[in-house]
Amino acid sequence: MRKFLLLFLIGSSLSLSVLHAQEATDENDDFEVKATIENPTKTINDGIINLEVIGGTPPYTYKWTDQATPLKSNEAIGLVEGIQYDVVITDSRQHSVSKSYKVKASSITEKFNGVFKPVVDIMGQVLFWDPFAAISLYDPVIYAEEKLIPAPSWNATTNQSYTLSKRLVENGAHVEKGQNIAIITIDGTKEEKVKALATGIVNFRTEEGAYIFNPENSEHLIEQGAQYLASIKYDEPVPLKYPNGDIQKKEIPFIVVWLIFGAAFFTFRMGFINLRGFKHSLQLVRGKYSDPDAPGQVTHFQALATAVSATVGLGNIAGVAVAISLGGAGATFWMILAGFLGMSSKFVECTLGVKYRFINKEGKIFGGPMNYLRYGLEKRNLKQLGQFLAGIFAVLCVGASFGAGNMFQSNQSFEIMASQFSFLEGYGFWFGVGMAVLVGVVIIGGIQSIAKVTGKVVPIMAFVYVVAALVVIGINIENIGPAFSAIFNGAFSPNALKGGFIGVLIVGFQRAAFSNEAGVGSAAIAHSTTKTHHPPSEGFVALLEPFIDTVVVCTLTALVLIFTGMHEVPGVGGVKLTSEAFGTVISWFPLVLAIAVFLFAFSTMISWSYYGMRGWTYLFGKSKKSEMSYKVVFLIFVVVGASVSLGSVLDFSDMMILAMSLPNIVGLYILSGEVRSDLTDYLKKLKNGELGKASKES
Repeated sequence: MRKFLLLFLIGSSLSLSVLHAQEATDENDDFEVKATIENPTKTINDGIINLEVIGGTPPYTYKWTDQATPLKSNEAIGLVEGIQYDVVITDSRQHSVSKSYKVKASSITEKFNGVFKPVVDIMGQVLFWDPFAAISLYDPVIYAEEKLIPAPSWNATTNQSYTLSKRLVENGAHVEKGQNIAIITIDGTKEEKVKALATGIVNFRTEEGAYIFNPENSEHLIEQGAQYLASIKYDEPVPLKYPNGDIQKKEIPFIVVWLIFGAAFFTFRMGFINLRGFKHSLQLVRGKYSDPDAPGQVTHFQALATAVSATVGLGNIAGVAVAISLGGAGATFWMILAGFLGMSSKFVECTLGVKYRFINKEGKIFGGPMNYLRYGLEKRNLKQLGQFLAGIFAVLCVGASFGAGNMFQSNQSFEIMASQFSFLEGYGFWFGVGMAVLVGVVIIGGIQSIAKVTGKVVPIMAFVYVVAALVVIGINIENIGPAFSAIFNGAFSPNALKGGFIGVLIVGFQRAAFSNEAGVGSAAIAHSTTKTHHPPSEGFVALLEPFIDTVVVCTLTALVLIFTGMHEVPGVGGVKLTSEAFGTVISWFPLVLAIAVFLFAFSTMISWSYYGMRGWTYLFGKSKKSEMSYKVVFLIFVVVGASVSLGSVLDFSDMMILAMSLPNIVGLYILSGEVRSDLTDYLKKLKNGELGKASKES
């Protein structure tokens, strides 16, 4: 018996050892992964990685670092060439293996794009860092508390009506995902069952027999989410995720906080100059207090036109469409508020731009943030800080002028023109050469030439765009009530899919900041050339820019999208969405819009050429040779921008514009007391009728 028990124990031990060894082998046996890597064209961002898994136990999940690639997809597309992508492959037994792949960059543009992508990511981590989430003031995760149930097959451009015929469950009932909850009727004939898209408590938004969506009802066209017949409240809030499984977060970018906080500070510091100074700014633009013998090169109106031409552009057309697509109609409200606050930032920086300008023996003017950062701070015994901030600003300004103020404009104007004139396809280089010639004719003439062109082009193109927008709004005027209701409700009670209240607010503020450049300091360069004895006078003129750019033009674009119901169209963004919105009323207007966008881009380039040149001459000297060398390089970049797609290079340049606000606003804070004192003196002179006369300082 003892022998039997001993043999049994030995046998059992051996069996268990074999079993454990087999399990250990299974757990440690990594399955094989074969990768097919393709770079199909020389165009950037079209890399493909396809994986084949051999071994393991299917089905597999693929956790890519590329957030756009779904967890169940073994193929990642639209990848940046030259950048490493990681993927964790897991089988049904939770065995996993990690792999890293890179699509080899072949063309010059792909190599440029691959080099700049990490730089863009680093800049983004700084500029878009969320200080509030970092100190746990709020949870940035986007949660969905309910799942909205749309009418099946509905789309934003449909002409079909949808009616809720019958509820299959009681209102407030607990339903399971996949359960039939209602029957709807499409156009009064076709019936279709509606399934629950989640597990939870159902809440019907529509009564039996009532329309869910009626294309003839203007409220249904404008109302955000009119297609939803019910919602299902989750048992627990569910965090929204990207296709690759990463949790979505709606963060508050540091750079947006920096710009908006600065704008709010200057609004209070200057006693709401954005509101009480509006009437006087219009008087100055009309030339009421102008002195033709005052030092400077251009009139108040020409300086305003030059600065506006640099800000009014693709941001007002494509950028607003992006804001509405991401944040819904409610983003419009926050864009308008950001525009009002930005008026105060423009007042402060442009007042200083004139005050600290330098006029050489030849009458050329050198002004802008480089001057007031350096010499304004030097007056306050902050010489080293001033020199450092001015140098950083000049470098960023030059970089931004070559990228976002040049290549991006020529690239997008070619894309838009080619979409309307097919014969241009494939001729980006020659389009760029032609545009470079046009730009060169203007910028070689200097600021006076720039001012004359922008003084004519900006009012014309702005007039055409504003009139067209008003026509579209006028034709859809019956939608005014629902439109403003959608804007207000969307601003203060948006759903989680739009990022919630914080998300919509930030989207609105961010697009406004990108568009009007208030606090960036660029406009102070153009305004420093104005004929005036009194620096605050140009501050008054400058505060009109955010009003024109954001409060008027951006708002009109948003209203066109909302009044036509195009703000609900999924999968379309940017200038194409704006173009389609205009096209719903004026069939031929997309062609006019393409020409307007070309003119916007052209005027932006010639204005930014002047901004960049001022930064260049600050760094390399104020000689004619230095200026001409900059202009030649600038014109070369016009051709480059139209010829190729530079992806991350352009993103990098966009970020440089925003980064300009970092040194600029530091200086504005320090010098704001000085501006406040100058404003008080100016208002006294205005009251005493002394404007137009030379100040003691001049």
